[in-house]
Amino acid sequence: MPTASQVVTHLIDSQVLLGNPLGDPATRRLAVYLPPDYDQSGVRYPTVYLLPGFTGRGYFMLNDSAFDEPIQERLDRLLAAGISQPFIAVLVDGFTRYGGSQYLNSGAVGRYEDHLVDEIVPFVDRTFRTKAEPDYRAIAGKSSGGYGALRLAMRRPDLFGLVACHSGDMAFDYCYRPDFVKFINAAARNKIESDETLADFLTHFQPKMEPKPPAFFDVLHLAAMSACYSPNPGSACGFDLPFDWYTGRLRPAVWQRWLANDPITMLDTPAYAEALRDLKLLYLDCGNRDEYALHLGARLFTHRLNELNIPHHYEEFDGGHRQTQFRYDVSFEMISKLFGL
Repeated sequence: MPTASQVVTHLIDSQVLLGNPLGDPATRRLAVYLPPDYDQSGVRYPTVYLLPGFTGRGYFMLNDSAFDEPIQERLDRLLAAGISQPFIAVLVDGFTRYGGSQYLNSGAVGRYEDHLVDEIVPFVDRTFRTKAEPDYRAIAGKSSGGYGALRLAMRRPDLFGLVACHSGDMAFDYCYRPDFVKFINAAARNKIESDETLADFLTHFQPKMEPKPPAFFDVLHLAAMSACYSPNPGSACGFDLPFDWYTGRLRPAVWQRWLANDPITMLDTPAYAEALRDLKLLYLDCGNRDEYALHLGARLFTHRLNELNIPHHYEEFDGGHRQTQFRYDVSFEMISKLFGL
């Protein structure tokens, strides 16, 4: 009689996150989905690394919900219906006290790219029966997780041979610049008017405190992105904002550092473009009314892919940025089919 799937949890004592600038835990909880009959089959399985969005942790994807499936239930259903073949799913934790790491290395946040590629991937391949080759290792995520998945596929083709980017951050001029005014207004409401007062705010807030300061998220989100994209150890808060505090005027040199991490700009680097060209699967999707204009970014990105003759699959669905977990049904099916080729 077939056995049920299982989720096992391991604590990873990260060496690269020790002493990270935000004082976040270096010990991370890693949840791993194992398909039914894993213990009895004796076979090796492909892997899919799942990156949650901003403010998410990997094991949050296991949470029960009134109107959505937790990831274990979704994978079990797809497998039972013959839509997906069995694979191991790895739920990654890239959370920080600012809300997220964008899964990159930053002197203001920590070495979260290194944590994933140099610690988590080798640990999973040592601990579980995986097919430890790029053609059998996928990376996927939504929003900041989709951004991280796409960026890592460009940077580490030696590890990841398939990628699914759901509503990932791109076209930073569209998705981030509208938040500059929100930040300035929210900062003023909280009497944050300089790098020094921002540093004081970020030092003393508690992520789970209630009640939150006014427009708390508008301050924290831009601070988190600045910490990821434009770290500066010489600044009072450890990073540079890409705009002037008082006028909102763009700081071109800082903004260029952000744009260097925009997937659209990254396509201008031949090595990154070639990495995408060599993938077994480059899958992207986005809602056609994304609140952060990410559908415009996806259109620009796929237009550039077409210019470069890079094979890809792009879909737009009717909707916005939230409640889009159902899109994993589409990407998991495509990933699963290509694992078999």
